[in-house]
Amino acid sequence: MVLIALRDLQWRRRRFLIGVIATGLVFALALLITGMGASFRNEVRRTVKAMGADAWIVPKGESGPFTASTAFPASTAQAVAAEPGVRKASAIAMLRFTVRTPSLKDINVIALEPGGVGSPKLKDGRGFEKSHELVADRRLGMKVGETLIIGGEPFRIVGRTSGVTFFAGTPTVFIPLRDGQRLALGGQSLATAVATRGVPREVPAGTRLMSNAAVVSDLDRPLKQATSTINFLCILLWIVAAGIIGSIVYLQALERVRDFAVLKATGTTNSALLGGLALQAVLLSLLSAIAAVVLAALLTPLLAMPAEISRGAYLFLPIVAVIVGLLASLAGLRRAVGVDPALAFGGA
Repeated sequence: MVLIALRDLQWRRRRFLIGVIATGLVFALALLITGMGASFRNEVRRTVKAMGADAWIVPKGESGPFTASTAFPASTAQAVAAEPGVRKASAIAMLRFTVRTPSLKDINVIALEPGGVGSPKLKDGRGFEKSHELVADRRLGMKVGETLIIGGEPFRIVGRTSGVTFFAGTPTVFIPLRDGQRLALGGQSLATAVATRGVPREVPAGTRLMSNAAVVSDLDRPLKQATSTINFLCILLWIVAAGIIGSIVYLQALERVRDFAVLKATGTTNSALLGGLALQAVLLSLLSAIAAVVLAALLTPLLAMPAEISRGAYLFLPIVAVIVGLLASLAGLRRAVGVDPALAFGGA
């Protein structure tokens, strides 16, 4: 039956190839969408880790340092630094601007003290040391030495980070705290959060303490609806793939009704017939999975949003593809089992 199944695929190779390409494209889309959802989760953890803080102080009533909109005196950092358990504390202002690079882009702007807590790890260049210097993430698409206009003021890029983004891939730039205060806080000595090394036992009145885990959870919150939608779309794509595979296997079963009758009349068991059709479905699924990996690799650089497809997703894809293929072939398998051997002799 294995040879008969393979021979049948060879006879219908054009339809089989079309099925592999169509199903492979659906699997590739599922991989890419899964990668986008993973990138939303990964970027948050990567950004918080890159800033190297042990704890965060935010005004009471604010959900977190990256989503805070309430400013408080930057001198709060000095009070926090004096608390037992704190080795260093730095005031931070989380801001957002729109810039031209030359296309119009939204950026996250983190204003902090030069060398203070929250200074990210660099991939190239150096950290900013004076006014109108900045560190930008590579996703911004600008190089060290170039000038970026923020709020109408020129800033020279002196260093770059990699993977420091949040809010669905929005690149982050780091500028001196005083520059941030002048651009967005009226020049007043204000901040929106305090980052610490070491964990304070107590925090100043009107503020609250947040761990890195709580900060990550808060940054994940605005994208929960997006990730839920992504998960729903993945389910729909798997259903579409099952429909493609199922229709191909069922059509082949319909076209081979008399062949099945002859095989059954000559003693072939139902299990052997089922095995042949299942083999075709599995081959279609596995080849589609291979095509999906190739297509995903080709399409990923073309996406406007990052897609981080994990190694586990690549390993999981063939397993899911085989399960989808077998489930999709049930209609064709049922049709093969129900064939009357009398058809082999011209019976009704």
